[in-house]
Amino acid sequence: MASTARSLTNPLLLRRLSRRTTISSSSSLIPPSTTLIRHHPTRLFTSSSTLSTSSPLLSTPPKRPTPFPTITRKHHQQQHRTLFIQTEPTPNPDALKFIPGLPVLPANASSVEYTSGRQTTNSPLARSLFQLDGVTSVFYGPDFITVTKAPDSLWHLLKPEVFALITEYLNNGQPVVQGEILENEDTKAQEGDSEVVSMIKELLDTRIRPAIQEDGGDIEYRGFTDAGQVLLKLRGACRTCDSSTVTLKTGIESMLMHYIEEVKGVTQVLDQEEEIAQREFERFEANLAKLKGNDAVPKTSGPHGIDATP
Repeated sequence: MASTARSLTNPLLLRRLSRRTTISSSSSLIPPSTTLIRHHPTRLFTSSSTLSTSSPLLSTPPKRPTPFPTITRKHHQQQHRTLFIQTEPTPNPDALKFIPGLPVLPANASSVEYTSGRQTTNSPLARSLFQLDGVTSVFYGPDFITVTKAPDSLWHLLKPEVFALITEYLNNGQPVVQGEILENEDTKAQEGDSEVVSMIKELLDTRIRPAIQEDGGDIEYRGFTDAGQVLLKLRGACRTCDSSTVTLKTGIESMLMHYIEEVKGVTQVLDQEEEIAQREFERFEANLAKLKGNDAVPKTSGPHGIDATP
């Protein structure tokens, strides 16, 4: 027994015993009535309790009493989604497309447009954007926002402010348009539609509208005349784009006339405010041409354009 007691104090033997996963009750080194509680580099603590079947080296040591009260801490974790807004240019240099990476409008709404601050009663975001110096229109698409500026404004000064407003508002999780949004039904089949009108609406909805939305705008069907003219209204970035006529004639008109022989052409429809703005612009071009000594009717391009050398 004396040799056994001396062996238990040998550090090497203690380390070997600690690597064993099962301790046999018939071991000659440890009495059957002894349970290992904890391993120490120089000592072996024992207990008179019955031998456990699990490894006693993994047992939890008893807690020491403390005079201090137990404090339970609750950790509140809040998940903040990082919003990455991308921008894409449009055919209109004064319009920029902001893509937040999440839906902007409900699935039943195609687009919502604001052309003045007076129209933004149901959209706090659009109201804030119109308060920026230079913003002339705000357009909401299914998953993008198109902001149009005045020609004399500079994007490198305006874009950071637009970024900040969109990021702050969308991070709050509120809808950009408050209240009910009327569903766009201009291209939906109606009970009294003729076969030609139904085909026009289907082409506009499936082929033409997605392409226009890629450019940061939208298109609205206004009617089909007896003369074969399709009446359309361009919205968003395409509404004030210099190439809107090219878009109508070479893009939309060509496709409609190719698939539907009853279509003879496409005509752009302007609202009252747009007609007034168009007349003011034409009057401005005429006055500018007179100042340059050119009596011919001014055009935006060609030898008689306002940028042509007299």
